[in-house]
Amino acid sequence: MNANLQSIAQTCLYGAELNKMTFPMIVATLQEAGFEGYSVDIRRGVVVYYLPSSDSVELSCAKAEVPVAEHFDAAAVKDAIREAQSLVPGYTYKGFIAKVARAGCAGYMVSFLGRRVLYFARSAETHVEHFPPAH
Repeated sequence: MNANLQSIAQTCLYGAELNKMTFPMIVATLQEAGFEGYSVDIRRGVVVYYLPSSDSVELSCAKAEVPVAEHFDAAAVKDAIREAQSLVPGYTYKGFIAKVARAGCAGYMVSFLGRRVLYFARSAETHVEHFPPAH
């Protein structure tokens, strides 16, 4: 794995966790570097950034401070997403992870190719969030 790509992935992870990069900024940075998506495992605290070559960068990330709920509440996941998109006062990525975990979200997969994020539950229930249209 190219050290530069590892560094870019690490920068995006820290940018999210330290609330210094928004989701659109992270997507643009990763796409420019050649990544095609990433997945976050909330239960394990692992994020994997994928390249088209099947190479990947795996990093430890913040785990949810609460257990992932057994039942999936898609409406609560959507509410957490809207708060993140609006950057409501007091928004933090760590808070977002806690909210979606309480709503039963075990992880999510971001596809730049599909322009969507797939949020999934312990039961494999899902919620798909499409990227806003490009301007």
